[in-house]
Amino acid sequence: MRDFTVVGITGPSGSGKSTFVKYLLKLGFVCIDADVLARQVLCTDKECAIALKTAFGDDIILKSGEINRGLLAKRAFNSPAATKRLNDITHPRIFLQAFALIKKYISEGKRLIVFDAPVLFESNGDIICDFTVSVIADRDTRLERIMKRDNISRELALERFSAQHDDDYYISRSDFVVDGTDSEEYLTETAKIIRDKSIGRAGG
Repeated sequence: MRDFTVVGITGPSGSGKSTFVKYLLKLGFVCIDADVLARQVLCTDKECAIALKTAFGDDIILKSGEINRGLLAKRAFNSPAATKRLNDITHPRIFLQAFALIKKYISEGKRLIVFDAPVLFESNGDIICDFTVSVIADRDTRLERIMKRDNISRELALERFSAQHDDDYYISRSDFVVDGTDSEEYLTETAKIIRDKSIGRAGG
Protein backbone atom coordinates (compact mmCIF):
# COMPACT_ATOMS: atom_id res chain seq x y z
CA MET A 1 0.00 0.00 0.00
CA ARG A 2 1.38 3.40 -0.94
CA ASP A 3 1.46 6.03 1.78
CA PHE A 4 -0.43 8.73 -0.13
CA THR A 5 -3.83 8.98 -1.77
CA VAL A 6 -4.81 10.55 -5.09
CA VAL A 7 -8.49 11.41 -5.41
CA GLY A 8 -9.77 12.06 -8.92
CA ILE A 9 -12.42 14.77 -9.16
CA THR A 10 -14.52 15.24 -12.27
CA GLY A 11 -17.99 16.20 -13.46
CA PRO A 12 -19.78 18.14 -16.19
CA SER A 13 -19.28 21.86 -16.64
CA GLY A 14 -21.22 23.97 -14.13
CA SER A 15 -21.77 21.13 -11.68
CA GLY A 16 -19.84 22.76 -8.83
CA LYS A 17 -16.68 20.68 -9.12
CA SER A 18 -14.28 23.54 -8.39
CA THR A 19 -16.36 24.58 -5.39
CA PHE A 20 -16.22 21.09 -3.92
CA VAL A 21 -12.46 20.96 -4.44
CA LYS A 22 -12.20 24.04 -2.21
CA TYR A 23 -13.87 22.10 0.62
CA LEU A 24 -11.23 19.40 0.24
CA LEU A 25 -8.43 21.95 0.26
CA LYS A 26 -9.70 23.25 3.60
CA LEU A 27 -9.27 19.73 4.99
CA GLY A 28 -5.62 19.43 4.04
CA PHE A 29 -5.64 18.27 0.43
CA VAL A 30 -3.40 19.75 -2.23
CA CYS A 31 -4.69 20.05 -5.80
CA ILE A 32 -3.32 19.21 -9.22
CA ASP A 33 -5.45 21.04 -11.78
CA ALA A 34 -5.42 19.32 -15.18
CA ASP A 35 -6.68 22.46 -16.93
CA VAL A 36 -3.73 24.46 -15.58
CA LEU A 37 -1.32 21.73 -16.67
CA ALA A 38 -2.89 21.71 -20.15
CA ARG A 39 -2.35 25.45 -20.50
CA GLN A 40 1.26 25.07 -19.37
CA VAL A 41 1.86 22.33 -21.91
CA LEU A 42 0.44 24.47 -24.70
CA CYS A 43 2.56 27.44 -23.65
CA THR A 44 5.91 25.79 -22.94
CA ASP A 45 6.23 22.43 -24.71
CA LYS A 46 7.83 23.09 -28.11
CA GLU A 47 7.57 19.46 -29.22
CA CYS A 48 3.86 19.57 -28.42
CA ALA A 49 3.47 22.73 -30.50
CA ILE A 50 5.18 21.07 -33.47
CA ALA A 51 2.94 18.01 -33.17
CA LEU A 52 -0.17 20.17 -32.97
CA LYS A 53 0.92 22.24 -35.96
CA THR A 54 1.41 19.05 -37.97
CA ALA A 55 -2.01 17.76 -36.95
CA PHE A 56 -4.07 20.96 -37.18
CA GLY A 57 -2.27 23.36 -39.50
CA ASP A 58 0.65 25.78 -39.45
CA ASP A 59 -1.63 28.74 -38.77
CA ILE A 60 -2.48 27.60 -35.24
CA ILE A 61 0.94 28.96 -34.27
CA LEU A 62 0.92 32.75 -33.93
CA LYS A 63 3.85 34.96 -34.99
CA SER A 64 4.74 35.23 -31.31
CA GLY A 65 5.22 31.47 -31.21
CA GLU A 66 2.18 30.96 -29.02
CA ILE A 67 -0.64 28.61 -29.92
CA ASN A 68 -3.89 30.16 -31.08
CA ARG A 69 -6.00 28.23 -28.59
CA GLY A 70 -9.29 29.42 -30.06
CA LEU A 71 -8.43 28.20 -33.54
CA LEU A 72 -7.00 24.96 -32.15
CA ALA A 73 -10.19 24.31 -30.19
CA LYS A 74 -12.36 25.03 -33.25
CA ARG A 75 -10.48 22.47 -35.30
CA ALA A 76 -9.87 19.92 -32.57
CA PHE A 77 -13.46 19.69 -31.41
CA ASN A 78 -15.23 19.59 -34.76
CA SER A 79 -15.15 15.80 -34.90
CA PRO A 80 -14.41 12.84 -32.60
CA ALA A 81 -11.38 11.93 -34.73
CA ALA A 82 -9.92 15.42 -34.42
CA THR A 83 -10.53 15.44 -30.68
CA LYS A 84 -8.74 12.11 -30.39
CA ARG A 85 -5.74 13.55 -32.24
CA LEU A 86 -5.60 16.44 -29.79
CA ASN A 87 -5.91 14.13 -26.79
CA ASP A 88 -3.26 11.74 -28.11
CA ILE A 89 -0.82 14.64 -28.34
CA THR A 90 -1.59 16.48 -25.11
CA HIS A 91 -2.73 13.92 -22.54
CA PRO A 92 0.57 12.04 -22.18
CA ARG A 93 2.33 15.34 -21.58
CA ILE A 94 -0.28 16.43 -19.03
CA PHE A 95 0.11 13.15 -17.17
CA LEU A 96 3.89 13.56 -17.04
CA GLN A 97 3.37 16.96 -15.44
CA ALA A 98 0.86 15.46 -13.01
CA PHE A 99 3.27 12.69 -12.02
CA ALA A 100 6.00 15.28 -11.43
CA LEU A 101 3.70 17.27 -9.15
CA ILE A 102 2.66 14.15 -7.24
CA LYS A 103 6.32 13.35 -6.66
CA LYS A 104 6.97 16.94 -5.54
CA TYR A 105 4.05 16.93 -3.09
CA ILE A 106 5.13 13.59 -1.62
CA SER A 107 8.66 14.93 -1.10
CA GLU A 108 7.12 17.83 0.82
CA GLY A 109 5.23 15.45 3.10
CA LYS A 110 1.84 15.90 1.45
CA ARG A 111 -0.24 12.72 1.49
CA LEU A 112 -3.72 13.83 0.34
CA ILE A 113 -3.81 14.86 -3.31
CA VAL A 114 -6.71 15.89 -5.54
CA PHE A 115 -6.41 15.41 -9.29
CA ASP A 116 -8.99 17.84 -10.70
CA ALA A 117 -9.67 16.74 -14.28
CA PRO A 118 -12.82 17.55 -16.28
CA VAL A 119 -12.07 14.67 -18.69
CA LEU A 120 -10.77 12.27 -16.05
CA PHE A 121 -12.50 9.18 -17.43
CA GLU A 122 -12.24 10.09 -21.11
CA SER A 123 -8.45 10.47 -20.79
CA ASN A 124 -8.07 7.36 -18.61
CA GLY A 125 -6.70 9.67 -15.93
CA ASP A 126 -8.52 7.64 -13.31
CA ILE A 127 -5.78 5.00 -13.54
CA ILE A 128 -3.53 7.19 -11.37
CA CYS A 129 -6.28 7.69 -8.78
CA ASP A 130 -7.03 5.59 -5.71
CA PHE A 131 -10.69 6.46 -6.07
CA THR A 132 -12.85 8.90 -7.99
CA VAL A 133 -15.49 11.50 -7.19
CA SER A 134 -17.97 12.98 -9.66
CA VAL A 135 -19.80 16.22 -8.88
CA ILE A 136 -23.14 16.51 -10.67
CA ALA A 137 -26.00 19.02 -10.77
CA ASP A 138 -29.31 19.42 -12.52
CA ARG A 139 -29.29 20.82 -16.03
CA ASP A 140 -30.96 24.17 -15.26
CA THR A 141 -28.51 24.95 -12.45
CA ARG A 142 -25.54 24.08 -14.62
CA LEU A 143 -26.88 26.19 -17.47
CA GLU A 144 -27.34 29.23 -15.24
CA ARG A 145 -23.89 28.83 -13.69
CA ILE A 146 -22.13 28.52 -17.05
CA MET A 147 -23.90 31.55 -18.51
CA LYS A 148 -22.95 33.66 -15.49
CA ARG A 149 -19.41 32.31 -15.09
CA ASP A 150 -18.40 32.62 -18.75
CA ASN A 151 -20.67 35.53 -19.65
CA ILE A 152 -22.15 33.67 -22.61
CA SER A 153 -25.59 33.35 -24.15
CA ARG A 154 -28.02 30.55 -23.41
CA GLU A 155 -27.59 29.29 -26.97
CA LEU A 156 -23.81 28.97 -26.61
CA ALA A 157 -24.17 27.30 -23.23
CA LEU A 158 -26.60 24.77 -24.71
CA GLU A 159 -24.16 24.14 -27.54
CA ARG A 160 -21.51 23.23 -24.98
CA PHE A 161 -23.95 20.91 -23.25
CA SER A 162 -24.47 18.96 -26.47
CA ALA A 163 -20.85 17.81 -26.35
CA GLN A 164 -20.97 16.64 -22.72
CA HIS A 165 -21.92 13.35 -21.11
CA ASP A 166 -25.08 12.86 -19.08
CA ASP A 167 -25.06 12.19 -15.34
CA ASP A 168 -25.23 8.41 -15.79
CA TYR A 169 -21.83 8.47 -17.47
CA TYR A 170 -20.26 9.89 -14.31
CA ILE A 171 -22.37 7.97 -11.80
CA SER A 172 -21.55 4.59 -13.33
CA ARG A 173 -17.79 5.24 -13.21
CA SER A 174 -17.36 6.91 -9.82
CA ASP A 175 -16.68 5.70 -6.32
CA PHE A 176 -18.44 8.78 -4.91
CA VAL A 177 -21.10 11.02 -6.42
CA VAL A 178 -21.60 14.51 -4.95
CA ASP A 179 -24.64 16.74 -5.47
CA GLY A 180 -23.12 20.10 -6.36
CA THR A 181 -26.37 21.92 -5.60
CA ASP A 182 -26.70 20.78 -1.99
CA SER A 183 -26.05 22.77 1.18
CA GLU A 184 -22.73 23.92 2.60
CA GLU A 185 -23.25 21.49 5.48
CA TYR A 186 -23.71 18.58 3.07
CA LEU A 187 -20.63 19.51 1.04
CA THR A 188 -18.55 19.90 4.20
CA GLU A 189 -19.61 16.54 5.60
CA THR A 190 -19.11 14.79 2.26
CA ALA A 191 -15.63 16.30 1.98
CA LYS A 192 -14.84 14.97 5.47
CA ILE A 193 -15.98 11.48 4.48
CA ILE A 194 -13.65 11.57 1.49
CA ARG A 195 -10.84 12.97 3.66
CA ASP A 196 -11.27 10.15 6.18
CA LYS A 197 -11.32 7.50 3.47
CA SER A 198 -8.20 9.04 1.95
CA ILE A 199 -6.35 9.03 5.25
CA GLY A 200 -7.32 5.40 5.81
CA ARG A 201 -6.10 4.40 2.36
CA ALA A 202 -2.83 6.29 2.88
CA GLY A 203 -2.17 4.29 6.01
CA GLY A 204 -3.21 6.92 8.54
